[in-house]
Order: sequence, then structure tokens, then C-alpha cells
Amino acid sequence: MVTNPVRLTELAARAGCAAKTGAEDLSKVVEYLAGLQNGQPLGLLVGLAAPDDASVYKLNDEQAVVLTVDFFAPLVDDPYQYGALAAANAMSDIYAMGAEVTLALNIAAFPDDLGSDVVAEILRGGADKVAEAGAVIAGGHTIIDSEPKYGLCVMGLIHPEQIYTKAGTRPGDLLYLSKPLGTGIVTTAAKFEEAEPEHLEAAVSSMTLLNRCASHIVREVEAHAMTDITGFGILGHGYEMAAAGGVEVRLSASAIPALPGALEYAYRGIITGGAARNRKYLQGKVSISQEVTEELAHLLYDPQTSGGLLFAVPKERAVAVESGFAREGLPVWRVGEITKGQGVTVAP
Repeated sequence: MVTNPVRLTELAARAGCAAKTGAEDLSKVVEYLAGLQNGQPLGLLVGLAAPDDASVYKLNDEQAVVLTVDFFAPLVDDPYQYGALAAANAMSDIYAMGAEVTLALNIAAFPDDLGSDVVAEILRGGADKVAEAGAVIAGGHTIIDSEPKYGLCVMGLIHPEQIYTKAGTRPGDLLYLSKPLGTGIVTTAAKFEEAEPEHLEAAVSSMTLLNRCASHIVREVEAHAMTDITGFGILGHGYEMAAAGGVEVRLSASAIPALPGALEYAYRGIITGGAARNRKYLQGKVSISQEVTEELAHLLYDPQTSGGLLFAVPKERAVAVESGFAREGLPVWRVGEITKGQGVTVAP
């Protein structure tokens, strides 16, 4: 129980995955580090040479370890919700690779006057979400910082021949998305006290939903490629799939699902700095039809926190995908297709 509630979002200059380093700057750093490695180290199946959602290291012929790390400043005021959604977001990269979460470590930075009850609630939210994933938090590290930050270093396991990457797309594949978009827009509206409570509740519910079950279904139908939608938005991560697979990603704007209130707030001009960075980086890489409204374009560039899985499957498995999600009581949307070409195209 928190005895002295604080507005966590007032302590954050940038919140959630909207605070992620821009793709343009990040790509330069990763390229430099990859060059220092002088090739892919033995046993490293996925690393800096071909960046993906997580790194994968082969232990033996039957097992590979999947590693990722993610943390950010609060984008909601409730400490428990903040911890839970930050943990769900961190674990999502493991599920995007087709692996199972086994172990996690806390990464945290808190003001020394934040209050132990607030800190405890944040950590409890993260621990409960990790437990829901069937994993355990085994430790971690904290430092003092004027801006709160929380997340996880996560380890998963997978068979070396069952890894999902962004590069497996093939022309003719259908593209599906497992969560609606708009977390950046809605939480920004909430920070400025302009969001309806039910809209924020829907966004939090989406962000705290684990991608574990969705990943199981994707693996079950033997999809060709998978990633999760986070800080670079659906256009940024769609472009990563297109570039990695040497294909064109074609999205249908009318098929893109939006969180309640997201388009309304975008129409009113409530957007994030992360969206502006995404838009700048994707100039010349993304072509959006002039018939697509500006608020919908904002949604496509919007950085997501703990967003859904974007995955490519052969057309003949569409029924299996949709029936699999229906069986588990989960939504899924067919949002586009893979064609020959390059970059990302958005049709009305």
C-alpha cells in the first residue's frame, strides 16, 4: 500500500518507449560496434551483425539462450501498473524471437526520496508479471537517479533451429498484428490530464498483456517472421522487417487497429517526441498514400510500449492464425502483406 501517492509521470522528462534513442542515431552506434567485432563470434546466432529483437547464443545442438534488456521512465502514475507494464515490455522481445522466458533481473533507478512503499509497488508489479510468464526474478541492480527508471534484463531459452527473426518474410505472406496501436498517444494525453480514464485503462490493459500466448500461436502456425512493435512504431519495425528480408511491407491503413481515444487525441495534436524522430528517420523509406489522414499517420509513427506482435505467415495458414487467436480469446488483425520490392508502403 502506497501511503504518500506521487505522480510518477511528473518525474519523467520522456516516458516509456517514446524515450527510445532514435533509429538513425542508434543504427550508427550499432554499425560501429559491429565493426569492432570483426565478424560474428562463434556461437552467436543473432547479434550486432544483424540486429533483431534480442541476442541469441547457441549453447549446444538443442539449446540456445536468448537475452534482452529494456527499461524506461514511468508513463503511468500507478507504481504497480508501471512495474507490470515495464516488465511485460521487456519480456516481449523474448516472445518475439519465439522463445520462453526463464529468468529476469531488475534494473532500476529511483530518487532517494521517492519512498520505499512506491519502490516496493513498482518492483511488485514487475515480479507479478514475471511470475505470470512462468519465470522468476533472481536479483538485479539499483542506483539513485532523479528520474525513476525501471525494467528488466531477461533470459529465455529456445531450440537453435526454431528462432524467429525479422528476416524470414517472403513475398505472398500475410501480415498480422496482435495488439492495437496508440499507447504513446494515449499516455501522453494522460500525462497532460486530457485522456478519459477509460481510454487510459484500455491502454494499460493492452500494455500489461503478455505476448506469450500470441507467440505460442505464431509458433504453432509456423509463421515465417516475427517482431514486436515498440519504440519505432509499426512503420519503423515494419521497415526493419522489409530491410532484413529484402522485401516490401504493404500495410492497409483502414485495417490498422487503434486503442480507444488514440485517433481523437492525435487529431487534437497530442503526439510524442518519439513519433517525430520516427517520422524523420523513415523519410524516403516509407510511402504513405495521400488518402491516409494525418491522425492515422500519427498512429502509424507512434512509439508503442509493450506493443503487439507483427508477424508474417503464408496465405494458406490465415485460417489457422485467426482460429488460433479466437480459440484463446485474443484479438488479431490482418494489416497487410509482403510483396517483392523494398521499404514500406501504406495504402488507404
